[in-house]
Amino acid sequence: MASTLDTIAQLRSRMAGMQDGVPRLPLETHPALAGLVQLRAGGSYSVDSASLALALLAGPSRAGGWSAVVGVADFGAEAAAALGVDLDRTVLVPDPGDQWLEVTAALVDVVTVVLVRPQGRVPERVAEKLGARLRKRSAALVVLGDWPRAEVRLTTREPAWSGVGEGHGHLRARRILVEAHRGSAPPRRGALWFPAEDQSYRRAEAPSFQGAPVAEVEVAS
Repeated sequence: MASTLDTIAQLRSRMAGMQDGVPRLPLETHPALAGLVQLRAGGSYSVDSASLALALLAGPSRAGGWSAVVGVADFGAEAAAALGVDLDRTVLVPDPGDQWLEVTAALVDVVTVVLVRPQGRVPERVAEKLGARLRKRSAALVVLGDWPRAEVRLTTREPAWSGVGEGHGHLRARRILVEAHRGSAPPRRGALWFPAEDQSYRRAEAPSFQGAPVAEVEVAS
């Protein structure tokens, strides 16, 4: 039975790597997110947290790719750099106005990954059209907010800060629970330090996938 399940998982992984007959190559993904999500060229990823969005941006950036940030006026350069985003290879368009979609589509042509905060509800036909462009250009899209038919949706729960004593002290670390939803499959869950007391970003405990333990990953900032 275990062998059959392993085979099915491998086939699903191979199918996820193909779309419209075009190979969807894996992109570098921040190690803190290992076991939760694998970035792929042509994919779109919806997140509800700015720190998770930056973590997704950081993987390709650390690997030498160019990135872009559209419509995020409160973009935290210091936080991005701490996660591994190379600011020298990052294009910032903080206020594209109602041209955010055109700007995003243009940047998809020239960078590896684009982080965008859409303005208002995005129709499915718009998402499908941009998705075809992502696949053609082998780029990835990270959306801060909702996105129709996103390949993976990352949500955060149960944030907890540590470091403050009885009325004194400083906030030093934040622990969050992250859930990765893909279609109708059971979500993958993992607790992360974002950041830990040493200002690294890593797993807070050994993550699990459908009840099976996965090796813990230590991440340097």
